[in-house]
Amino acid sequence: MAARLTIALDPELVAITTRSLFVTLTATVIASVIGLPLGAWLAITRFAGRRYVIAVLNALMGLPPVVVGLIVYLLLSRAGPFGVLGLLFTPTAMIIAQVVIITPLVASIAHQAMRELWADYHDLLISLHASRWQRIATLVWDGRRALLTAQLAGFGRGIGEVGAIMIVGGNIDNVTRVLTTAIALETGRGDFALALALGFILIGLAIAVNLGIHILSRTEQGSRW
Repeated sequence: MAARLTIALDPELVAITTRSLFVTLTATVIASVIGLPLGAWLAITRFAGRRYVIAVLNALMGLPPVVVGLIVYLLLSRAGPFGVLGLLFTPTAMIIAQVVIITPLVASIAHQAMRELWADYHDLLISLHASRWQRIATLVWDGRRALLTAQLAGFGRGIGEVGAIMIVGGNIDNVTRVLTTAIALETGRGDFALALALGFILIGLAIAVNLGIHILSRTEQGSRW
């Protein structure tokens, strides 16, 4: 039954999957815009307390999603500073929560990749009197495969998220219901066929992302020889 729903492209499955992809892809793009330059900047810039900033960034990779959801909920609730915007229980709130979760992961992986490139390019870029932003742009372009791996890792983290999404999205049918929250709901209802079909799709997306990371990593390693 679950396989039949998946193969037949059940309208409810398609809607939930499309919404999940929209939320996570949007969050990944925003997190990349923030995290990739931040990682490159940390790789080439020396300042007091830099090690502590990097340590905090790495620690934030393990930030509990439910805590993120709670913080975003409080900020967007009617009593919060941004309550007037009316964003709570909307896809926008879900995107905000995922951005908070994904950005440290993207920035940390980008920093590690850019640090290695900076060691190779340091003398050349200094001799060319490249500005800080020119250095960042050069590293980002040359390390684009590694940075794409960071983006895929961020997407993989976001697509499987349930705690924060449930808190700020509310799992509202046809509004904020995504793959993970729908699986939890349908399992509780006892509709295991739909839950399994949703699970198959989620597993398929996770496998696709991991295969992408593996292929890009091998390509990146091969390009260095």
